[in-house]
Amino acid sequence: MSKKATSYIPNIITLCNLLSGCVALFFAFHIGDVYGSLTGLHLCWIAMASAAVFDFCDGASARALKAYSPLGAELDSLSDLVSFGVAPAMMMLNIMDANGAGLAKMLSMLIIALAGAMRLAKFNTDSEQTTTFKGLPIPANAIFWIGFAAWIERYVYPGDVPVIALAVLMSWLMVSNVKMFSLKFHNFDIRENFRRYVLILATIAFLINWGVAGLVWAIALYIFISLLGRKEA
Repeated sequence: MSKKATSYIPNIITLCNLLSGCVALFFAFHIGDVYGSLTGLHLCWIAMASAAVFDFCDGASARALKAYSPLGAELDSLSDLVSFGVAPAMMMLNIMDANGAGLAKMLSMLIIALAGAMRLAKFNTDSEQTTTFKGLPIPANAIFWIGFAAWIERYVYPGDVPVIALAVLMSWLMVSNVKMFSLKFHNFDIRENFRRYVLILATIAFLINWGVAGLVWAIALYIFISLLGRKEA
């Protein structure tokens, strides 16, 4: 395959991320509908999770093929905003609607999308964010909301105020300068990747114990380990 042809591969994968985000948006407005053995809410989770996989793969393929481009960087951010900012915001808005929240409270979920846009803009203009991030990465934000929606489905809706408070907290974390370690592996050395291995193993344990709702604790642990590492530094 020619170099020119392979240069398109990362962008095609990024477009799959965007496509998954658009699918997630569709199902975010049909969370109570049933499609076979799954609800629209479940399909929304699957679409956002698929977007996260594509988001990981497009960067990995760009590095492997040495196919970096300004177009790819811009396309990646636009796709991430839809998949990990707008989609979880719309999902939570509709969950609040299903639980009888008023319009103003429902619209407060848009802060997730706005903070996601700010997070991506800051990332694109900061060359220092390579091995560490400033603020919660937007894919981690989406994973948290998948887990939280599953927690609501499994247990109980905690009320409008706690949900809004969480949205404000997660949004603040995205736009903050709190340092978060990158989840990218540059090698498989245990000492260099100790935090990543701990997080992976813990996430598996959380999923086994709580199902999809365990993703809430996985992201909480990621934030805690990042804060712990900051204090030690």
